[in-house]
Amino acid sequence: MVRSAGSPLSFRPKSGSIPESPGVYRFRDATGRVIYVGKAKSLRQRLNSYFADFSALHPRTQTMLTTAADVDWTVVGTEVEALQLEYSWIKEYDPRFNVKYRDDKSYPYLAVTMGEDFPRVQVMRGAKRKGTRYFGPYSHAWAIRETVDLLLRVFPVRTCSGGVFKRAGQIGRPCLLGYIDKCSAPCVGRVTADEHRALAEDFCDFMAGNTSRFIKRLEREMRDAATQQEYERAARLRDDIQALQRALEKQAVVLGEGTDADVVALAEDPLEAAVQVFYVRGGRIRGQRGWVVDKVEETSPGELVEQFLLQMYADAGPDSMPREVLVAALPPDHEAVTELLSEQRRARVDVRVPQRGDKKALMETVERNAKESLAQHKIRRASDLTTRSKALQEIADALDLDQAPLRIECYDVSHLQGENVVASMVVFEDGLARKSEYRRFSVKTKEGDVASIHEVILRRFRRYLEERSATGELAADDDDGHGPIDPETGRPRKFAYPPNLVVVDGAGPQAAAAQRALDELGIDDVAVCGLAKRLEEVWLPGDDQPVIMPRSSEGLYLLQRVRDEAHRFAITYHRSKRSKTVKESALDGVPGLGPARRRALLTHFGSVKKLREATAAEICEVPGIGPSIAEVIVSTLKGESP
Repeated sequence: MVRSAGSPLSFRPKSGSIPESPGVYRFRDATGRVIYVGKAKSLRQRLNSYFADFSALHPRTQTMLTTAADVDWTVVGTEVEALQLEYSWIKEYDPRFNVKYRDDKSYPYLAVTMGEDFPRVQVMRGAKRKGTRYFGPYSHAWAIRETVDLLLRVFPVRTCSGGVFKRAGQIGRPCLLGYIDKCSAPCVGRVTADEHRALAEDFCDFMAGNTSRFIKRLEREMRDAATQQEYERAARLRDDIQALQRALEKQAVVLGEGTDADVVALAEDPLEAAVQVFYVRGGRIRGQRGWVVDKVEETSPGELVEQFLLQMYADAGPDSMPREVLVAALPPDHEAVTELLSEQRRARVDVRVPQRGDKKALMETVERNAKESLAQHKIRRASDLTTRSKALQEIADALDLDQAPLRIECYDVSHLQGENVVASMVVFEDGLARKSEYRRFSVKTKEGDVASIHEVILRRFRRYLEERSATGELAADDDDGHGPIDPETGRPRKFAYPPNLVVVDGAGPQAAAAQRALDELGIDDVAVCGLAKRLEEVWLPGDDQPVIMPRSSEGLYLLQRVRDEAHRFAITYHRSKRSKTVKESALDGVPGLGPARRRALLTHFGSVKKLREATAAEICEVPGIGPSIAEVIVSTLKGESP
């Protein structure tokens, strides 16, 4: 069934026709393509929530519904079946409104090709292959090669390619590793296929965490060799033991021996989320991996975790599954997810949030890595020249600008219940922050954010007009020959350069206030827009509806970075100003102490706490403070509770 997209009411199914059973549903667009897949314990309750009150839905959900033209569903028997079918459909249809995790980089694995007649140890990236055992992932390929080099002393498994292996067999001479005893040389028949496979299986067992039995076996053989006075063999076994111990030292011990767990943490912002996983086997960190996801719909941390666990483990074999999965937030369908993962492992898998001890501390470490990963992802994305150019052009296209906005200024207002109102101005040129040109304002008006934006824009561009008037025109052939450069300091004048685009933190009213300020000054060559934080919508002055930029667009990403930087800068200034005000207000009750003396006291002592601990004689050392006022200060502050 195909209907025209638009109002969700046009394809709303009759309430009585929707079953109350658990199941999975699909929204399709007008061409029949699946755009969203979801699951529900009760299909009727879940689907009715989409159509009950359209205006109350999150804007991203509204966008999905207005894009959709039809909905269908499939009834299943249990919640576990619903999870399995949901994952299967997401994998099959790749719906645009579902969460999709992608690696934040290509991670290398240590792979052992157990599916071959003569298994090979190698570094592998990309999709996993059937019949191959994987260990890791590792942050760098060189870390794998260092580990392999140490282990080949004890487990001399072949590492050569198929072509090298075949040629060595044809000429009857092994490669260099065969001569230095780091390969058992099955290519020339030094060991049989079964003996070589046994070596590969031992290699895999060691990498899987079963380390103690190999070290104990080598220690026993070393003692026997020494007893039989085979000192050269004993020395070689000693070196083998040291090689295994060095390989183990490269893997940090974080939990008790025998602990097998995957630790999953995330960091998020309104547009993206980063997920980090530490793989712990035998109490040691065996690998680390990261993912980044674009949040195309409103998603809670628990829902992000659930989608991640499904996409990560749904196709995993029993050998890849840990005994427990430690997560930052429990999935909404915790029991169903646990049951599904247990089926994959063919044994019990615990999914839980660590509350205390070493596991809690490890979770905090993984969370820090997730935050760093998200920050690095943003830096890489912002620093790429092609990406920045694309972002600026997308902004120009969305706002119908004549050219890309090479200079963007963003303004944000910060206050606490209308007190200590401040504003910030941050500057991005060619998509990069120009921190030397950031400015901050102490706002005089007390009439709200809209009036504050109007005041700040007026002040900023009035200064621009004044400086332009003082220098004639902003060009190299101005009257003083300096243009926007101050001839006295040799530096750019504070407000010398006009932006191509002014962005204000807020929606339509804030954008209209900024435009009104520019109109009052007669400036008509600067574009204005507002960016609403909660909805991530772009508003143009005077428009009733926002400009909707794609969630994955580089343009929206750049606008968000600019807005967030303005917010950070404003908050920093507001906190410093509020702190100073709080310090001075503690002295407001001291009779005869004016603003100048209050500042002098705080400058001398550094804080009210130290001033409270001072004696009258010490207070008298401050210029302008006599013995009588010092006694009043001591008695007043001593009477306050610390």
